[in-house]
Amino acid sequence: MTTVFERIQQFNQTRDPQLVTLKYQKMQADQSAFTFLRGTCHLFYEDWPTATPLDTAPLTWICGDLHLENFGTYKGDNRLTYFDINDFDESALAPCTWELARFLTSVLVAAQSLDLDEASALTLCDRFLQSYTLALATGQARTVERETATGMVKDLLVSLKRRDRKSFLDERTTLKNGRRQLILDSKHTAIPTDEKNRLINFMEQWRLQHLTAEVFKVLDLTHRIAGTGSLGIQRYALLVEGNGSPDQNYLLDLKAQSDSALAPYLKHQQPVWDHPAQRVASVQQRVQGMPPALLGAVTFDGQSFLLKELQPTQDRLNLKQSKVNRLEKVMTTMGNVVAWGQLRSSGRQGSAIADDLITFAQDPSWHQPLLAYAHAYSHQVKSDYRSFCKALAEATP
Repeated sequence: MTTVFERIQQFNQTRDPQLVTLKYQKMQADQSAFTFLRGTCHLFYEDWPTATPLDTAPLTWICGDLHLENFGTYKGDNRLTYFDINDFDESALAPCTWELARFLTSVLVAAQSLDLDEASALTLCDRFLQSYTLALATGQARTVERETATGMVKDLLVSLKRRDRKSFLDERTTLKNGRRQLILDSKHTAIPTDEKNRLINFMEQWRLQHLTAEVFKVLDLTHRIAGTGSLGIQRYALLVEGNGSPDQNYLLDLKAQSDSALAPYLKHQQPVWDHPAQRVASVQQRVQGMPPALLGAVTFDGQSFLLKELQPTQDRLNLKQSKVNRLEKVMTTMGNVVAWGQLRSSGRQGSAIADDLITFAQDPSWHQPLLAYAHAYSHQVKSDYRSFCKALAEATP
C-alpha cells in the first residue's frame, strides 16, 4: 500500500528538488495541519469518493484549491482594489460541492492555528454555507471593494488606500545610480546569465506585440520563491519600466503552469485549452468581477506561464487571534464571493446556468452531508499530516 509520504513524493517528482525540500519543511514547520493541507491539494481529490450524492450538484468553474488563504486583494485593470479568490492554478469544471468541501475542510483543519475549538469552527462553516446559499439564490453577482466591504475585509481594503506604489517598490528593490534593481534574498534569487538574457528577449518581443507605449521594458529579474502548493515550479519576479521611473515602475509575476491537480479525477469533459496558463487566465477572468491588472497567458522556452502584476504578500487577512464574531463576518464575505464567482461564470463552456444554481440553492438539503464529509476528512488530513511528519523525519539525514 502506498503511504501518504510516497504519494506526495510522486506528485512532486518533476519539480526542483531543492525547492521541494523547502516545500516539505514548510508543510511540517507550521505545527498544525493547515499548511500541510495547502501543500497537498492533490491528496484531497485523490481521496474524493468515486460515488457520492455530492457529485450531483451543478457544474461550476472552481478555483480547485479553495482554502482560507486563497482569498485576498488585488488591483484590477481599472486600478481599483478588490477582494476575491486569488489563486486559480488548479481551476477546472466540476461540481460546486468540490470547491465548498475543500474550503470547509480548510476551516476545520485551520481551527487549531486560529485558536478555535471545534464547535466554533463548525459555526464558521455554517455561516459560510448560509451566506453562500443565500447569495446563490439571488442570482446576482456582485464584487467586494472598499465601499461595499464589511468587518476585517473593509479594514484591509481601507488600509491599502494609504499605501502607494513607491512604498511597495521600496520593499522589494534598491536604488542604484537612479535605477531600481530587485533585492536578492531568500525569496528572490539570481538567474544564470543565459536564462536571464532569453527571458529579457522574450519579454521585449511580448512588449512590442502587445503594448504601444514605451513601458514594460525589463529592468531586472530574479527567480521567485513563493507559495506553498506551487513551490518547486519555475517562477520569476520582473521589474519593468513604468510611466515615470524609478517610482512608477511595476513588479510582475511570471509563474509556470501545468495541468490542474484535479485533472486525473475530473468526471466531466473539460474544454480544450492551448496550454495550461490559458486555462488559468480564462477561468480567473470569468470568475472574478474585474480581471487583475496585466493578467495574461504566455509561453516561454516551450513552457506555459501566467503573467500578472505582482501583489504584496501582506494584502491578505490576518485571521489569527481574531474573535469568532469577527471571523463570522469574514465567512459571510467569503461565502458571497464564492457564490458570485459561480454565478458570474455560469453558462460558460459547460457550467450550469444561473437558473440551475438558484434552484440548487433553494433546497439546502445538501448542507448536512457536505459538512459531514468535510468534518470527517479534516480528521483524515490531521492523520495524514502526522504520518507525513514522521516519514519526513525518518527520511531526513
